[in-house]
Amino acid sequence: MLKTVAAFDRIGEENAFAVLARATTLASQGRDIINLGIGQPDFRTPEPIVEAAIKALRDGQHGYTPSVGIAPLREAVTADLHKRYGVEVDPGLVMIVPGGKVTMYAAIRLFGEPGAEILYPDPGFPIYRSMIEHTGATPIPVPIREENAFAFSAEETLALITPKTRLLIINSPANPTGGVTPKAEIDKLVKGLAAYPHVAILSDEIYDHFVFDGETHQTLLAYPEIRDRLILLNGWSKTYAMTGWRLGYSIWPKGLYEQVRKLSVNAWSCVNAATQYAGIAALQGPQDAVHAMVAEFDRRRHVVVEGLNALPGISCATPGGAFYAFPNVAGTGWPSAKALASALLEEAGVAVIGGPDFGVYGEGYLRLSYANSAENIRAALGRIAAFLAQRQVA
Repeated sequence: MLKTVAAFDRIGEENAFAVLARATTLASQGRDIINLGIGQPDFRTPEPIVEAAIKALRDGQHGYTPSVGIAPLREAVTADLHKRYGVEVDPGLVMIVPGGKVTMYAAIRLFGEPGAEILYPDPGFPIYRSMIEHTGATPIPVPIREENAFAFSAEETLALITPKTRLLIINSPANPTGGVTPKAEIDKLVKGLAAYPHVAILSDEIYDHFVFDGETHQTLLAYPEIRDRLILLNGWSKTYAMTGWRLGYSIWPKGLYEQVRKLSVNAWSCVNAATQYAGIAALQGPQDAVHAMVAEFDRRRHVVVEGLNALPGISCATPGGAFYAFPNVAGTGWPSAKALASALLEEAGVAVIGGPDFGVYGEGYLRLSYANSAENIRAALGRIAAFLAQRQVA
């Protein structure tokens, strides 16, 4: 029998894809499945972006590109950040990568090793913990609590830092909770981090366009005092409905950029050329489709929250961002949120994700993505209501 290195025994996965696979299997068997599991906008990529990729191919953009991305795209990224947030970013510190996970992988690989500690949000995107464990580092969960509107607590986060801490991962707006951390709390965190200059920060801002109720996103790029140790993660997947295009970007401290460039040469070479030209069109073109999508998600947000709060044993805080609701299902009597999620898929035909798939603090919750039509959301809530009326306890 072939034996692989122990590090691969420590790799987890993103269970949303497993749920998607099971939902697809059931649908292929003739079952009517409503999928509120996968975090993928149900909108088409805007046509000007698609046309830009087609034009690039027709113009002969078929070859390798620089491993860090083509210069016009890196410049478009910095222009977009300056336009939206007023921050100055050197295009020479921008890295174009095939999706957001690549930045997580690179950052965690840079700082993760046996004996190191890496702080990450819990509940949070499952790949954070998976990659931390893969490197042999110790994952330290930062509790993300409902009573704090699913924002992180600066005080609680700072209290978890030790001399072994190498990297702090934060995510706002957040997956899976939809929580948005207010500026005052981010200010407090940044001020506190001054006492811990050995800690790098990975700020996952992939949902930065999806902030509701008149609020605006607070980017960590706006804090010059941490720029020399800040890694920013962002991309096109959510904002422009480009999940399958695999296009993301990251911004690195000058002292880390060359190491990541070498990693890119070894691991993924470059992002395909046509997709990069599509990325330029996305950033420089009309943003009407983005605004319309965000407005529609806002409408669906109210539908899903109102519907969930009408169900017996379920309460749902109103998410401030992203496109997820994270209802508390402890009152349903089900002892396991994952068991409830599985039963809802198999018996009610509604795909959702159990909170424990996002961390130990996710028990007692489900994640519902409202990246589906309002009609389907209402139908799914009706099915959940009927299921709970029939089966209160498992």
